[in-house]
Formats: sequence, structure tokens, C-alpha cells
Amino acid sequence: MTDTTTSAAAPGAAVFTTRSPATGEPIAEHPVDGPEAVARAVERGRAAQAGWAALPASRRRGHLLAWKKALATELDAVARTIVEETGKPAGDAALEVVLTLEHLAWAARHADRVLRRRRVGSGLFTVHQRASLVHRPLGVVGVIGPWNYPLYTPMGSVGYALAAGNAVVFKPSELTPGTGVLLARLFDGAVPEHAGLLGVVTGPASTGDALARSGVDKLAFTGSPGTARKVMAVCAETLTPFLAECGGKDAVIVTADADLDAAADAIVWGALSNAGQTCAGVERVYAVREVHAALCERVVERAGALRTGAGPDAAYGPMTLAGQVGIVERHVSGAVAEGARALLGGPESVRAPFVSPVVLAGVPEGAAAMTEETFGPVVAINEVADVDEAVERANASRYSLGAAVFCGGGRAGAAIAARLRAGAVSVNSVLGFAAVPALPFGGAQESGFGRIHGEEGLRAFTAVQSTTVQRFAPPIALTSFAVPAATRDRAVRLARSLHRRR
Repeated sequence: MTDTTTSAAAPGAAVFTTRSPATGEPIAEHPVDGPEAVARAVERGRAAQAGWAALPASRRRGHLLAWKKALATELDAVARTIVEETGKPAGDAALEVVLTLEHLAWAARHADRVLRRRRVGSGLFTVHQRASLVHRPLGVVGVIGPWNYPLYTPMGSVGYALAAGNAVVFKPSELTPGTGVLLARLFDGAVPEHAGLLGVVTGPASTGDALARSGVDKLAFTGSPGTARKVMAVCAETLTPFLAECGGKDAVIVTADADLDAAADAIVWGALSNAGQTCAGVERVYAVREVHAALCERVVERAGALRTGAGPDAAYGPMTLAGQVGIVERHVSGAVAEGARALLGGPESVRAPFVSPVVLAGVPEGAAAMTEETFGPVVAINEVADVDEAVERANASRYSLGAAVFCGGGRAGAAIAARLRAGAVSVNSVLGFAAVPALPFGGAQESGFGRIHGEEGLRAFTAVQSTTVQRFAPPIALTSFAVPAATRDRAVRLARSLHRRR
């Protein structure tokens, strides 16, 4: 297979170099795409989108499934690129590709059913009208992706937008551009007659700014709340629709009758996998008093057995974003200084670019480790009197992305889940919703707004068009100046009489 990690730059054009998070060694060079390059990508996408949208739904489905097959065939190459750029273990990267394939398959196979024209009732006074609605493609969708899951997360927008009939211009993180470049190359190879429908632009924040100003018909963004506000402000200048997924401070509630071994195993994975760099990862745990000590013991035992570092036997790798190491250290040191107990690790666990597992207990609820997104391998397990207190504390966060409940019974767990202000909740598992393509994903408050995945994710990249077709002349033509006043008054009296009934 030819090199897929270096994108072509014009002679003399500015470039940037990606580096291994683990070693600092250079990986590849990519162009710094400015406004002109971004505009060309959008123009090319708009030209390709006209033919794509005109295809029968079955043809688009076939093309997307061909792309899926290409991704599956090149799974090792895609995973290898993810490993190089993020530092995550090979198994984690492969799993990311597999989850992406599941979502792409679902979007391709269900787009027609979800978005096709459907009839709606017209009402008593408009019985002469046949009413319907259809979800039409927007045109060109811009996607700004993250570095922590450089394939799975942006494909929640890229794949669903394409399935809905749009073109996409994708700006991957400057830490993981090779993954985006490879994704587009595989699309062009699998669907050559629609090459350019998925375009990729690379570069730093200035490239993302250019994409937001490029005239795309919607922009989907994943990143921090602060950056989301800046991008949204740019979109507001042209009223460009905006979808934002901005991370979380996800909580887990553990009740007295929960399976503690299962809860501990899930908490450790949810908090530490991908070095804790997961938007819906576990950062806070609220365990009722009766089981708090036993849960902490199980979590510490499991987390302490994990090896951090490079190599095939490491449970997780380095921090991908170098600057995040300082945030993790500040949260851990601050929590300990404010009275938290370090049950495993502590400030000394931070040895850039790696951070060993940290388990805290008794963390003050106002500490940064409980209020800000840590985005590292740190979990705080606090004791609560009962489930009511656990729910109150979980909901006190300004984030509201995901959550989990561990409880003796699924029905009781679902009742607790219904009380949580979170966009997605798993009962007796963590991140269970992420692997179900039919479920929408997204949050509110500092976690952003809008939804990807599922039917809502397909509709998010469409515009609704409502249509009425007059089937026969109405008994009372209320939309004409020729209607006598007496006739209009009779219609009003009839409507009033009908609507006064219960």
C-alpha cells in the first residue's frame, strides 16, 4: 500500500510536522491549508454533492458500504496510523476502527428509511390538502475533529452527513491529520466516480477558522467549550448552523446492592482507557456509604495492576496532547492539597508524557478535579449517604454528556438514570451507548448541543421541507379575498365550537 500519512503540499507552501506523543520523533509533514485551499475544497465538494444527492438512496448506500469494505480491508493500516499519531495501544486503535465500521454501516443502511418523504395528517379545515415532509441534504458540511478518537468521533458527523446526501470537508486535529487524509483517500479509492465528495484540509486553528468562514452549510465541531465558543462566534456571523460536542465530567453512581466487582472493573476501564482521554469517560464516582470502602479497594487493586507506557503490554499509552499533562497534575495536586486522599498514585504519577493511574477519595466537590474536565487517567470516588445525594451531586456539574449507574436491578437502575441530567446513560456498564449506532449521542450545557449517531444524527445534517398538495377545491376557501365575510364567520364559529370540547 502507498504512503497514507503524508498529504501533498504545493512547492514552497507552509507545512507542519506531526510527532509521536511517546517519543517526540517526527511522523510526517502536512500542508498548512489557508483560506484559499479551504475554499477550493468546499467548492470541489459542492460540485461533487450535486451528483451525490441526485443518486437513488440505494446507490448512495452501495457506495458507502464499498467505502466501509475498504476501511475494513485496510483496518491494520488505519489502526497503525492512529497508533502513530495518538500513542494509544494497537488493540485500542483497532477497536476504534471496528466501532467506526458499525456506525458507518448503520448510517448507510438506514438513511433512506429515516429521511424519505412521509405523509402527515392535514387536519379538519385542511382536509383538501395532502401534507408531507422530506429531509433534504444541506449541501456541504464542515467537520472539525478531535485528536483523542481521530476516526470514531468525527465519523459520527462525516459518515452520517454523507449518508444524508451531503458533501463533507473534514479538518482533523493538527495532532492527527494522517488519519483524516487516509480516510479521504480510502473514500476516493472506493468511490472514484464521486472523488472529492469527502475533502480533507489540514493545519492548526487558523485552518478551522477558515473552514468556519468558508460558506459551508453546517459545521460540526468536537473540542473544548472555550474553542467551541470561538468557532460558534464565527459561524454566527453568517448564521451557519453549528453542532458542538465539548466533552464531559461524567459520573458513575454505585448503589448498595450493586455488583462491586463489575462496577470496579467498568470504572477502571472507563477512567483509564485511552489514558483517560475520553469525552464520556469516567471522572467522578459516587458510591453509597455502605459500599464505598469496598469499591475503592477493588478499584485500587485493578488500577494498580495496570502498566503504563509504550509497548504491546501497556494498558494505555502517553498523553497525546502535551499540554494536558499540566492540567492533570494541577487537578491531582489541588485535590490532595484540599484534603483528598490519594488511594493510588498522586502528583508523582505524572511523568510526562505518561501518567500512571490515580485514584482519589474524599475530593471536595468544589475542587477542580470535580468541576473541570481532567481528561487524564484520574478518577475520584466520593462517598454519599444515599442515591438521592448521588443524583444531586452528579447533576451539579456544568457538563451533562454521559453517566452510568451500577445497581442490583436493571429496572431500578433505569429509574435512577432517568433522574440524571445527561445525554446518555449506561446501566451496569460504562459507555454502553457508544457501541449502539441507533442511539443518538450528545449533551447540553458545557458539553455542547446537537446530536450525532442514530436517526437524530442523520436528521442533524438535513433541512426539513414541508409540502402541501391541494387534492380538491376546499368547501370553504379561507385563503381568498373572494370569501364572503359571513362564510368566514361561520367557519370561525364552527372551529370555536369544536375546540371548546375537551
